[in-house]
Amino acid sequence: MLRNSEQRQDKNNRTNSHRLDRRLCVAPMMRYTDRHCRFFLRQITRRSLLYTEMITTQALEHGNRAHFLRFDPIEHPVAVQLGGSEPQALARSSRYAEQWGYDEVNLNVGCPSDRVTTGRMGACLMKEPMLVADCVRAMRDAVTIPITVKHRIGVDGRDSQQELVDFVGQVAEAGCRTFIVHARIAILKGLNPKENRDIPPLQYERVYQLKETFPDLEIIINGGIKEMGHARELLRHVDGVMIGREAYHNPWILAAADSILFGQPAAQPDRHDVVRKMVPYIEQQLASRSCTFGQIARHMLGLFNGMAGARRYRRYLSERMNRKEASAALLQEAGALCMTREHLTAGEPG
Repeated sequence: MLRNSEQRQDKNNRTNSHRLDRRLCVAPMMRYTDRHCRFFLRQITRRSLLYTEMITTQALEHGNRAHFLRFDPIEHPVAVQLGGSEPQALARSSRYAEQWGYDEVNLNVGCPSDRVTTGRMGACLMKEPMLVADCVRAMRDAVTIPITVKHRIGVDGRDSQQELVDFVGQVAEAGCRTFIVHARIAILKGLNPKENRDIPPLQYERVYQLKETFPDLEIIINGGIKEMGHARELLRHVDGVMIGREAYHNPWILAAADSILFGQPAAQPDRHDVVRKMVPYIEQQLASRSCTFGQIARHMLGLFNGMAGARRYRRYLSERMNRKEASAALLQEAGALCMTREHLTAGEPG
């Protein structure tokens, strides 16, 4: 039998074998990054790491586990984000995620919503670094895939750089090697989740300083990133970039990611190709009666943003996608209202 030190080294070796390239990640977003959204985004970028919506440990232990965890193999690399604060519950949920084939488990220590805070999840946990460390330790002991933490640069009265360093340092001692840092503080008393995404100012320099303090940790920056040129600039200071709502509302920005950030041969897909690739998926999902057309199509409303005809496309699709008779043909009809890629911004603005 392996001694404790040998067991830890063996686990580290297995974790390193799962090392992911996190130069670009698409953020976990509640009500947005479900399995249909991720399948769609994977038609645009092959290399970016995709995340699920936050899934609570209670949902996985007491709900329909398949509903929350199923995904299509094409989504790889894909990570699951968990919400919770009870170490053993998080350990069990991490096992479920590994069993289902996810490439990473991420612990949410950044969500500022009242509902999440009431459940002792999200950004409020930054006030309890030792508890987060206990959670990470239990999760790492339970699985061989990487355990990462997503958090803010501070929260309600605990927002100094030294407090941020202390938080990361304590959690790193528990075995976390990757930290995804939203470069804003969270104000839990006084701001709602939307305001917390906009009102606290971005402070990228503090994330850069964190990387300088912990050069051996993988530091991913999040917040306010809207195009690949900006992402490439940020990679001069940190190890990776995470894009959230801009990637959802304007998904075509991801088309250049594989070439600009990952150094892959430039082979951007055409937006109409993406529509064509989505048709068999939609037909399969509708045939299985696992969802409605609208539940898939809602993620694609921003596909043609910036092209002539984009408004017509959005209007045509949004007005019809929730009708009972809506099918994959509707997506093709809507896409036909837009000109080809060569006519970008030449006519009607998006």
